[in-house]
Amino acid sequence: MASQTPALPQSYAPGANSIFSDQSGFFSLDSNVPGLSKVILNQLNMKDYGEYRAAVEGKSKGVLFRNYKEMFQKMEETFKFCTGCNRLPEHLTEGQTLKRCVKCLNVYYCAKDCQKKDWPHHKKVCKILRLVAIDRLVEWLIFTGDLPIPTQKWSRSAADVKSWDDWLPIQEDLPQSLEKIISSANMATLWKNVSRTRPDVDDLRQSLWRIQSEFLSRVLTVGMAIQHFALDPYSKPLTVHLVGVSHNETMGARVTDYDELSHMFSGHQGIEIVMVGPEVVDGPIVRPPLRAFGPKHKVYISAYKSLYHQFWEDVIEKGDAAKPDIVVGFHPGFHANQGLVEGWLPTLLLLRDYNIPSFFTMYSEMELKYSLEILLELEVHIIDSGPNPFTSQKPEQVQACPNKPPVYCNSHYVQFQGLLPQQD
Repeated sequence: MASQTPALPQSYAPGANSIFSDQSGFFSLDSNVPGLSKVILNQLNMKDYGEYRAAVEGKSKGVLFRNYKEMFQKMEETFKFCTGCNRLPEHLTEGQTLKRCVKCLNVYYCAKDCQKKDWPHHKKVCKILRLVAIDRLVEWLIFTGDLPIPTQKWSRSAADVKSWDDWLPIQEDLPQSLEKIISSANMATLWKNVSRTRPDVDDLRQSLWRIQSEFLSRVLTVGMAIQHFALDPYSKPLTVHLVGVSHNETMGARVTDYDELSHMFSGHQGIEIVMVGPEVVDGPIVRPPLRAFGPKHKVYISAYKSLYHQFWEDVIEKGDAAKPDIVVGFHPGFHANQGLVEGWLPTLLLLRDYNIPSFFTMYSEMELKYSLEILLELEVHIIDSGPNPFTSQKPEQVQACPNKPPVYCNSHYVQFQGLLPQQD
């Protein structure tokens, strides 16, 4: 299927000075946007996310770790630089080594002076960075298949489940599922091979839930967007386009990843999820979108590697895929630099001019503020915005600036449609 997906035209693939391209994950953290940094891949001698995933799964032909201990050690080395002066291990003087903060086990310092000078900043985030350090190791269980945890059918209507506080009580099997993973062989393998003490059971339980919440946050946000626009999945099939998707949404994605929507809207007429973005990672979801909708009561996922406006011209306008009932974007970050704004501009204008119901999420209130300013400059009609009740519970560290307060995936949203009404 991958061979049927056309490569991006050169005109749509900005260079290294822009993070809106095939390489955006490599540059995102260096622009203070969470994501897999190019630093990580460079340190691991890997060229792309496919190699990273293959190595983690033990399938790589070119880059192989001799054992799990070496793999986790290499991954930890990608976080090693002095938080005080930014020096890397290779730039230290002879006999000098980086020492890790003993409280958070997350940041490093080349000398006591650097740590002392940095403490006024670091003390504000030290406790939460301890959770980040646990999560980035426990996330390995996604690749082993232990996460995400299967969920149960809803015993309440979608209208009655307005936040995590409403969702958690209807997942009666969740505590038992978490305990099963905690006592699993893969969890034992993880902590046997990392260079730190295994956290206590409660820390592991909370970490598993945070990672589970990040996965479900995207799905429940799509369901919330459907409700915000009063779309009725029981009266007709719905087509949802996810725009600007990247490795975060597609690396390791499965065709069942959005089945929670069937729990949310039990008995729906069919929901199609089409993921479109220049960073789509090859996998089972990379298959053609539907021209005519398939079976009722099912969620169908497809993916297409392209910028959205290019996908619209090449696929939608030719009748090779259904037009969307709603478009959703997960923290597009078009506020981050000029390259992103330029990359997103044709898509934002398309959404505006075709009057398409749109729902975008952001990492933080600050990102929401800047995004609203851009949308207003484009005279987009903003309907609503605010905190997302289904925000991820997993803190995201900006690797290049560890002492910046962590942010959370899908923490805020903006709902918009069409052109701003003109005043008489």
